[in-house]
Amino acid sequence: MSASAESVNEKGVAQKKTKRGLFSRNKQQKNVSENKVEVAEKQTSEGAVVLDDGKPKVEEIQPVGFAALFRFSTKLELFLDFIGLIAAAAAGAAQPLMSLLFGRLTQDFVNFGNAATSAAANPNDPNVQAEVNAAAVAFRHSAANNALYLTLIGVGMFVCTYGYMLIWVWTGEVNAKRVRERYLQAVLRQDIAYFDTVGAGEVATRIQTDTHLVQQGISEKVALVINFFAAFVTGFVLAYIRSWRLALALSSILPCIAITGGVMNKFISSYMQLSLKHVAEGGTLAEEVISTVRTAQAFGTQQVLSNLYDKYILESRKVDLKAATWHGAGLAVFFFVIYSAYALAFDFGTTLINQGHASAGTVVNVILAILIGSFSLALLAPEMQAITHGRGAAAKLYATIDRVPAIDSANPSGLKPENVSGHISFEHVKFNYPSRPNVPIVKDLTIEFPAGKTCALVGASGSGKSTVVSMIERFYDPLEGVVRLDGVDMKELNLRWLRSQIGLVSQEPTLFATTIAGNVAHGLINTPYEHASEEEKMKLITEACIKANAHGFITKMPEGYNTMVGERGFLMSGGQKQRIAIARAIVSDPKILLLDEATSALDTQSEGIVQDALDKAAQGRTTITIAHRLSTIKNADRIFVMGEGLVLEQGTHEELLRDENGPYSRLVAAQKLREAREDESKGADVETDTDSTDVGTQQEHHEDMEKQAAAEVPLGRSNTNHSLASEIIKQKEAQKEAAAGGRKKGGDQDLSLFMLFRRMAMINREGWWRYGVGSIFAILTGCVYPAFGVVFAKGINAFSAGTPGDRRSQGDAAALYFFIIALVSTLSIGFQNYLFASAAATLTARLRILGFRAILRQDIEFFDREENSTGSLTSGLSDNPQKVNGLAGITLGAIVQSIATLISGMILGLIFGWKLALVGIACTPALISTGYIRLRVVVLKDQKNKTAHEGSAQLACEAAGAIRTVASLTREQDCLRLYSESLEEPLRKSNRTAIYSNALYSISQAMVFFVIALVFWYGSRLVSSREYSVFHFFVCLMSTTFGAIQAGNVFSFVPDISSAKGAGSDLMRLFDSTPEIDAESKEGDVLDHVDGRIEFQGIHFRYPTRPGVRVLRDLNLTIEPGSYVALVGASGSGKSTTIQLIERFYDPLAGKVLIDGHNIADLNVQEYRKHIALVSQEPTLYAGTVRFNILLGATKPTSEITQEEIEAACRSANILEFIQSLPNGFDTEVGGKGSQLSGGQKQRIAIARALLRNPKVLLLDEATSALDSNSEKVVQQALDQAAKGRTTIAIAHRLSTIQNADCIYFIKDGRVAEAGTHDELLQMKGGYYEYVQLQALSKK
Repeated sequence: MSASAESVNEKGVAQKKTKRGLFSRNKQQKNVSENKVEVAEKQTSEGAVVLDDGKPKVEEIQPVGFAALFRFSTKLELFLDFIGLIAAAAAGAAQPLMSLLFGRLTQDFVNFGNAATSAAANPNDPNVQAEVNAAAVAFRHSAANNALYLTLIGVGMFVCTYGYMLIWVWTGEVNAKRVRERYLQAVLRQDIAYFDTVGAGEVATRIQTDTHLVQQGISEKVALVINFFAAFVTGFVLAYIRSWRLALALSSILPCIAITGGVMNKFISSYMQLSLKHVAEGGTLAEEVISTVRTAQAFGTQQVLSNLYDKYILESRKVDLKAATWHGAGLAVFFFVIYSAYALAFDFGTTLINQGHASAGTVVNVILAILIGSFSLALLAPEMQAITHGRGAAAKLYATIDRVPAIDSANPSGLKPENVSGHISFEHVKFNYPSRPNVPIVKDLTIEFPAGKTCALVGASGSGKSTVVSMIERFYDPLEGVVRLDGVDMKELNLRWLRSQIGLVSQEPTLFATTIAGNVAHGLINTPYEHASEEEKMKLITEACIKANAHGFITKMPEGYNTMVGERGFLMSGGQKQRIAIARAIVSDPKILLLDEATSALDTQSEGIVQDALDKAAQGRTTITIAHRLSTIKNADRIFVMGEGLVLEQGTHEELLRDENGPYSRLVAAQKLREAREDESKGADVETDTDSTDVGTQQEHHEDMEKQAAAEVPLGRSNTNHSLASEIIKQKEAQKEAAAGGRKKGGDQDLSLFMLFRRMAMINREGWWRYGVGSIFAILTGCVYPAFGVVFAKGINAFSAGTPGDRRSQGDAAALYFFIIALVSTLSIGFQNYLFASAAATLTARLRILGFRAILRQDIEFFDREENSTGSLTSGLSDNPQKVNGLAGITLGAIVQSIATLISGMILGLIFGWKLALVGIACTPALISTGYIRLRVVVLKDQKNKTAHEGSAQLACEAAGAIRTVASLTREQDCLRLYSESLEEPLRKSNRTAIYSNALYSISQAMVFFVIALVFWYGSRLVSSREYSVFHFFVCLMSTTFGAIQAGNVFSFVPDISSAKGAGSDLMRLFDSTPEIDAESKEGDVLDHVDGRIEFQGIHFRYPTRPGVRVLRDLNLTIEPGSYVALVGASGSGKSTTIQLIERFYDPLAGKVLIDGHNIADLNVQEYRKHIALVSQEPTLYAGTVRFNILLGATKPTSEITQEEIEAACRSANILEFIQSLPNGFDTEVGGKGSQLSGGQKQRIAIARALLRNPKVLLLDEATSALDSNSEKVVQQALDQAAKGRTTIAIAHRLSTIQNADCIYFIKDGRVAEAGTHDELLQMKGGYYEYVQLQALSKK
């Protein structure tokens, strides 16, 4: 619809817009005053204030308040959430309480150690020995008690954790489902103006990503925030109660940690954003190139475009390396602060013990409490972030949910008249599109459509035809004036009632992914038949399909009416889709039928059948038709010619033709086919032909069409007798399987991690030294923790020294060691993180660059496959390397470090006390698995959840993408019901898994308490029997048990290794796939000179992705050098395929394509394609200047091409004057996909690009079909000019464009049916003649 408005707009805005394009965005911010001028300037050209990127200015939405996240919760859910929060706070408080018991246990050990020391000093004093034995009993008892308390806290921790996780996960899921439903409901009730700015993609993103963010913000993350917060508060409160002096001294680490974290985050996140921006710009280019890969291959521009892409990726790598430096530095300072805090604690703790202000147990308690508190605060941030993101995402969703549109389909009020005759009138209507308020589309339009008659609207594109249809459907309301139905202002009618009275068939019919019958049945929604019985509905559906000439091909399909049409109906041909859409429009027998260019996208044959269906459908109702092709509307009761938003003239076909200089006559002349000469000479006496015979011939024509419709064979029917092609396909399949037999088993499986690392190492040779040196630092970092254990044990020993002097000197020594550890760890951690991050950044960039090249190298067959859609290839290009980075970067360092910690800890423990160490080692798996379980339950739950909702998001996207169709069918409620049902399954699944996965998680959280209790209890036995000293005990405890806890934390850094494995394997498969037609290969002959003689010898062909559909069967043709040859035929007859075979996008199954007698399969692909140029239906331009786009056609290095050559190509393409009229001439930016130019301008630049290589063979694939009559004329002249002196092969649906061809081949069923010039073929009165009759406009 807005296409028509756009072209008017383009003409006005092209000059303005050219001053900036995609590449100039970044430079804009430098000078603020310039920027203001820029925006103001935009304002004058387009009305609305338009930001840098040409989008209307959007108000910044403020995040919603925290409470607002729960606006859809029930009272019960809120009550449960509250209980969950109390449980979370209790679980959080348990962690610091552990430090209290740990301190008490330490005190028990120190007390016993003191007794044991004095006993060792007086071995012969029986009293002392008795005291020691008594102390041992008391020590054992006290240690056992404290260990028991620890176990009990562990049990409490389990219960609380399970409680809050279960409650919050469940309420989060339920509420997210409600938000999703409300959002889609709100989207579907919006008016169409809303969708002019919000695309279906945005709706899908919102419903997939934003609702997911909201769900994270209202699920267990909230409870975890409270949990960590409680741990923080309890830790500090406990520390201050036990010894405020020491606590105060240690609190000094808080500001240090906060400042480091803040600065580090600020830099890293800003670099991240910059890097992502570069990658996204690269992604935009990749998307443009991949979506038009045929052009890239035809012109051999893979190298140029790859280099362009590399620029973006190398930019992002630069930024990533800076981020790596900051990352390393930040973490280094962070750990320096933590380890220095220990030095301070032991130094100051010794002082306090000497002064009698504290005991050893107190000091240990305070140190642990403060550390647990500080770490909880650090862990709080990412969980808080989830809530903040949730609030931001909710604001966007709620803004839509609360938006009540001006034209509200959900509004039940309004009149619903009993009878409708269908008389429509526009009275002084003015209208501009809301997205472009300064471009008037309809100016003071007054027009009447009488009831029960057929009216047609014709005019150039942008004259307001489609707008009239949109206003009758009430997609928009007029700014001034009224639109009336039977004399009632449409605004007073109930909207859904109004739309159920109208049947709409648009240019691109949208079918939904269900059966044919299901699609037609959509037309019954909101009509009296909606709740009829299935039989009754089926009867209506069949009747409608018979009227729409669709019954024939439907009944021939294996499944009949239950055939699935595929997503957006892609399993049907254009003509079939269009007829199903017509059946849907007329099934409820509406009083008004709107046909918006319903046949323009079809070829003549399908068009005839569809047109016939439309003529039948129009009988007895008010029908309003829009058509570019005038032949389709000559029988209308009244024709309105529109231009510039006004009615220029009106009347019947005959009346309008009387004014030879009228706009209608001019349009007819532009489209009229030159009738054969002898016809004209004979025609003089037939002019007075009476109407009666005309009616007769029409009747015959009518029956003819019905026969044709009935005889049509659907796609995908396989004949029983095998054809040559299917035999060849079978052989090929067998060969492939034999070749792949060995590989088959491992074909699509992921590579093992070892293989993956080996391949990555081959790719990233320059990163080897980084990984090597980084690993040495990582091992060093890993050994820090066990060394730390030894010093810690020394410190505890110092506390239990006999005299204050000894305590002082030993305590200071311990503190000094801690400080040395702090310095060493700073260095090793800093370098480890920098080296791993920078190595990964290089690897990621390399993978992206190689990935893009590998994609462009594939042959066209690769892009035909469903799994290789543009979207999935582009997103794979940006996501897969990122996922590999997740494993190859800092994570890899952390894994090396953890392994080092575990091994060195175990060795140390075994050296100092093997019995206790063995108990510790035995518990290691339990401790390490806690980290792993946390990862599976908390982190991966989110990813699983997101995947589970992908299917339902697809439904939402389909509905939003076809919003006009949904609205005109009043299908909103139906879409919503389907969507709600699709959400039930993920919800059930999630609730099922929550029960056991959260239990696992809760046990893993409590496990730490149980293990520490066990080690203390057993240690107290060993120490009390004096097998071990206190020093030995603490070394074992710290190095084995705490080492294992530390190593278990590594899992919190491991984003799913499996996703990295999957991503890496995908990339390797892409790198390894060699296409059958390899444009990069150096093999094949090179022709020095080409005349341009093309021959097809016995060609059989089927598309590899649809081997059941025959396309070419035994096609033979010869095209002489320098001749202009046209291919004509129905859609699907194999015309475009012929051109693709000449370009060698595919190889034929049998037969040969020859150029100058050489088989093109033996030639070098890249060199061969240099002799050919292709101009296709949709011109492909890339973001960049006009010059850049034209130069892509060059066959020699761009430095050797002169300005004269470029201008000569442009002159031949009829575009030179236009380019020179632009302010920046050839340096004008064309915008992404050439969006700043109109269709005709783009097409002529594409022609100039083709001519620049001075090709011997020019291929024109429907080069004018997408243009309106005016642009078509100019482009057609350009093409006629371009064809001189070279072999030209043209395909056109409109015959007027090719009637001057030297030879026309009429292709039917994949072979040549007739050949000759236009006049010769007309004399044959065969298939071509019939074809011309279909398109003939008017018999003069």
